[in-house]
Amino acid sequence: MSPSQPGAPAARHTLLILQFLGNQRGPVGAATIAGALGLPRSTVYRLLNTLREFGFVLHFPEERRYGIGIGAFELSSGFTRQEPLSRLARPILATLVDRLGESAHLAALHGQDVIYLVEERAPRRPALVTDVGVRLPSHLTASGRALLATLPRAQLRALFPATAALAQRQGSPELRLADLLRLLEEVKRAGYAAEDGDVTAGLASVAVAVRDHAGWPAAGITLTFPRENIPLDEWPSVAETLRVYAAELSRRIRGVDSGKGP
Repeated sequence: MSPSQPGAPAARHTLLILQFLGNQRGPVGAATIAGALGLPRSTVYRLLNTLREFGFVLHFPEERRYGIGIGAFELSSGFTRQEPLSRLARPILATLVDRLGESAHLAALHGQDVIYLVEERAPRRPALVTDVGVRLPSHLTASGRALLATLPRAQLRALFPATAALAQRQGSPELRLADLLRLLEEVKRAGYAAEDGDVTAGLASVAVAVRDHAGWPAAGITLTFPRENIPLDEWPSVAETLRVYAAELSRRIRGVDSGKGP
């Protein structure tokens, strides 16, 4: 976004200032803001005073600097309360289920687990353990593996410092940390993740990651199906279809993937 673009200049400049402040590691001076955004200092001071009045900006007089205020935090809380990711994903998953005839869900990383945000069950398909609000160990699920594979190695080691950190689901094979790291490398190469009976016997899943504006994993889109319904050699084709829908969700949340949606 450029200050010179047409539109409502005051609104555009105000949003640019808030966006800039939100990306800083700490409060910054008005001159720094003006220089970074290419705006006149008088304009920056005027807009900062208005933002201070409404609580979106704090002024630190001793430092002569400005930082994000409680008003901006309240906006972010509203974003969380309105569950935009789930709302945007639900119709996309419904279309996916209509197209492929199998159940789909959306999950997000939460520490070492994934938490399921949306489930769209296909007609005449069994109920899944991945109901909305359910948490499962991320390394056992296709969606979790797809999301973990996008993380830097250092962050993975922080999440799973040792094999003991890998929670096991009853009946699932034991997975060591080295095994997980190798598995995630395979996911990166393939471009999708899968699991075959690791969560529920007889059911398999294929998943891809949805990335946010910074390229981080926002969520995973997964198709879950009875193992006999889709042969193993067709899973890459399923993943290609999932990527189309993941690209559309990423586009809707202003993510890095600009691929065409369904």
